[in-house]
Amino acid sequence: MTFVIGAACVDVLDKACIEECPLDCIFIGNRMAYIHPDECIDCAACEPVCPVDAIHYEDDIPSGQEQFITENARFFSEPLPGHTTPLGHPTGATSTGPLGVDTPYVRDYER
Repeated sequence: MTFVIGAACVDVLDKACIEECPLDCIFIGNRMAYIHPDECIDCAACEPVCPVDAIHYEDDIPSGQEQFITENARFFSEPLPGHTTPLGHPTGATSTGPLGVDTPYVRDYER
């Protein structure tokens, strides 16, 4: 299991979580941030610093936001719009920088 970023992050992108992540595994899309599920070590450092309570342990995601578990994984495992290959396992969020793109679900998500 891992931590995931949910709906509250959409169009907020506070980024405090990025500074707290010891593994540099929180990546910036266009409308929200995404936690790499294969790199997160469940340390929970990101969770308390999120000002909008968008970060949850996978088993504790609020009702109705279960799709965000899939979207956090999909961001890395499937080609994003405008890309031909998946992001996969980049060398770190900081060196990768903001990607300026989201999964189709998040791109079209209405708050």
